[in-house]
Order: sequence, then structure tokens, then C-alpha cells
Amino acid sequence: MKVVRITTFGGPEVLRVEQLRIPCAGASQVLIQVVAAGVNRPDVFQRKGHYPAPAGAPADILGLEVAGYVAEVGKAVTAFQKGDRVMALLSGGGYSSYVLAEEGCCLRVPSGLSMEEAASLPENLYTVWHNVFECGGLQAGEKFLVHGGAGGIGYTAIQLAKLFGAEVYTTVSTREKAAFVRALGASHIVQYTEADFSEHWKDEQMDVILDSIGGTYFEKNIKLLAEEGRLV
Repeated sequence: MKVVRITTFGGPEVLRVEQLRIPCAGASQVLIQVVAAGVNRPDVFQRKGHYPAPAGAPADILGLEVAGYVAEVGKAVTAFQKGDRVMALLSGGGYSSYVLAEEGCCLRVPSGLSMEEAASLPENLYTVWHNVFECGGLQAGEKFLVHGGAGGIGYTAIQLAKLFGAEVYTTVSTREKAAFVRALGASHIVQYTEADFSEHWKDEQMDVILDSIGGTYFEKNIKLLAEEGRLV
């Protein structure tokens, strides 16, 4: 199979297409014939030598999310069979013709989505689902604030929160981004380059806040939380 390897740290020119053997699926694994792979910021950082690969992941083959067809399943796999269209979150290795993924890290590709679209989803979907719904426990009717609403995590969080019936608040940097997140379902928007969100919403009570900024935002978030509110 073909893989894209990092030959040394640097720009895109350090990537080379090489040949490796197709791996075999372990008991709980799915072997995916890759049609499309997502490109994420950690891929770029890893290529430059600024992001060490997670334990057990290939250090020289990038790729954290893919979409493709199931080529083989391990003997303990029950959710998928050969030929299924799947997308998967990986610890690495997605820039290849075939890649192994744990069964629990795979999802079926919904009808109506292309493989390219599906390959762009797992990293954001898994991150938002875990942080907002599993850790944050967001429920229908609650007030949800996500910072950086126009970014990958932000625009995914806005859409999922809206679909699950939450009232969505967000912060962005420009008017263009404000229009973008409003179209996604955000009802309350602060352009943080022009106003302090904690002052603007001082009379609001947020049930769940998703913050990837930290720093000075921490105390401001705490002040906005409702009783029993959750800050992630």
C-alpha cells in the first residue's frame, strides 16, 4: 500500500510517498481502505517537529481522521462488516491507502455525505460530543456558550447544540464570522474585538461553557455560570 511519510521535519516538501505492507486487523480493529483523509493542525505541527505522536501511533505517518470502505474486520468486531462505508478517528497513520482503526472509533458515513466530507468530521465531532455532551452534560433548553465559534470546534459545537435544543451563545472576532455563526444557529453573538463578553452577558446564566482559550477567560467564565453550571 502507499503511505505518505515524514522523511525529516520541515515544510510539505519533506513528505514522500512510499510503499508498506497492508496491516492485518486485530481482534477489535477494522481495516479501512482509505478514500479520503482529513488534514488537521496537529498534522502540520507533527510534520514540523513540534507535536510528538501519541504513544503507539506511527511517528512518521500523519493522519488523524479518514473515510473509506471496510476491507477487513477483527474477530471481535460486531458493528461493521466488509464493504461498509465508515469514517474513523485515529491516533495517526491516516495518510495511507489502508489504515487500522478501533471499532469504537468508527462511525458509519451517513447517506448524502461524500467521503471527502466524512473525512473532515471525526476529529471535531468526537471532541465536541465528548466535551459538550459527555463531560458538560448539555441538555435541551439549557444555555450554551462556546468561545471561538467560527473555528472547527466552534462551528461543530454550535450546530450540535442547536440540534439538541440548546440556546447557543458564542464569541467571534469579526462581523463576517458573526454572520457565519448566526447562520449555523447561534442566537447570541459577541464580537470580542469590540466588547467584553462577560460584561455583555453579565445578566445571563450559562449552563455549559466550552472554552479553548483559557487565561483571562477563566474567571469571566466562572462569573457567567449558572448554579450547577459546567465549564469545560
